[in-house]
Amino acid sequence: MGIETGLLVLLVICLLLACFFEFINGFHDTANAVATVIYTNSMKPTVAVVYSGILNFIGVLLGGIAVAMGIVNLLPMEVLVDANPYHGVALVLALLISSIVWNFGTWYFGIPASSSHTLIGSILGIGLAFYFLPGDIGGNAVNWDKAKDTGLALLLSPLVGFSLAIIMMFIFKRLIKNEVIYKEPVPGKKPPIWVRMLLWLTCGMVSFFHGQNDGQKGVGIIMMILIAILPGYFSLDEKVNIQSVAANVSKIEYIIANTDTTKFGEDEFKHFNNVKKYAATYKKVTDGKFSSKDVAIAERFGVRKDVVKLTKGAEKLLKSPNFAISGNDKKILELEIKSAKKLVEYAPGWVIIMISISLGLGTMIGWKRVVKTIGEKIGKQHMSYAQGASAEIVASIGIGMATWKGLPVSTTHMLSSGIAGSMVAKKGLKNLQKKTVVNILLAWLLTLPVTIILSGSLFLLFRWIL
Repeated sequence: MGIETGLLVLLVICLLLACFFEFINGFHDTANAVATVIYTNSMKPTVAVVYSGILNFIGVLLGGIAVAMGIVNLLPMEVLVDANPYHGVALVLALLISSIVWNFGTWYFGIPASSSHTLIGSILGIGLAFYFLPGDIGGNAVNWDKAKDTGLALLLSPLVGFSLAIIMMFIFKRLIKNEVIYKEPVPGKKPPIWVRMLLWLTCGMVSFFHGQNDGQKGVGIIMMILIAILPGYFSLDEKVNIQSVAANVSKIEYIIANTDTTKFGEDEFKHFNNVKKYAATYKKVTDGKFSSKDVAIAERFGVRKDVVKLTKGAEKLLKSPNFAISGNDKKILELEIKSAKKLVEYAPGWVIIMISISLGLGTMIGWKRVVKTIGEKIGKQHMSYAQGASAEIVASIGIGMATWKGLPVSTTHMLSSGIAGSMVAKKGLKNLQKKTVVNILLAWLLTLPVTIILSGSLFLLFRWIL
């Protein structure tokens, strides 16, 4: 792999910063999983954080890459890669430094804040900074469709967590009549074994699903770094047969070409023509080649672009009410799109393991500050066993569903709002500590604008320096 020394050093720095971001994410978000088992005396703190760290590690390994690719795809390829690799370095440095600064700052003050919001805000800030650069990228510097879906998931997560925790508390009241579960823990005294087992289970669920969702964000950052700085080496998955993807592309092109276009508008024709254009380019460049190793290094990012553009165009058509195809053809098209994406939506095993270790180790360190806020300062009373369990059940279900849909979601907001909801279910809004709730809400509201401004400013500075 030929790479000049200066660029190699910057690449290593970027990779280390990505691991540090995930490390901070680990001890920043550990509180979400272990606060309940610690404050209910169900598990000793040291055991709890090791238990959570191991399950976070496993969650990353088994989490897939749907969320990771969602992060990568927030920035269009024209922004992610250009002729100057140092521009890619400027992009990822701005992204990582702004995310780390905000995450570390909120952790230092013990405020539960969302690593997801931090990361998304930093990416949007970079995209918006392109308005201030020469050229006509402007509004095309952010994948606004993907940003809208991601933003909606992040916006709704605390509201869903708050509401569902209230409902979960009522379900507990209906199903479990044993009053022990609704009482505050007695300091130094362990709860009954069945209560401990319930809380061990919910703690494990939150840890595992946190690893699946938040760990994938780290994987996405690493892939963004590798594609931005070394597009020729990391744009395509070497394990995927290029000709099998060519068969997928031909099938997509065939179904699209045989649809009725009489009701198409301007947007539909644009997507229709993009599918034909990029399908033709893909087949021309990959003709007679079976592995990405057979494609010239300079052409590999172009092949990636072809696959991304044609599958995106096909997906846009599938969502259009004017795209008239049979139900069977629709199913076939969805499968062919999914198969074609395997060439570009991947992460090397070493990336996943590196992020797993960073998140797992971070989970075992620095957890006390935010745990204290979640365990003592959201409600006016210490959380009961039922409140801890209901908040963690809601958080794990919400995170699991978001991961399944390939959307980043805030573990912090899901769980802290779940704790708040469980407190309200017991004694109404008066049971919340106003100062803490206001601080959490301020962090929630300020994360996006602060990280957008910080990352955008850093990006422009680094573009000028590098």
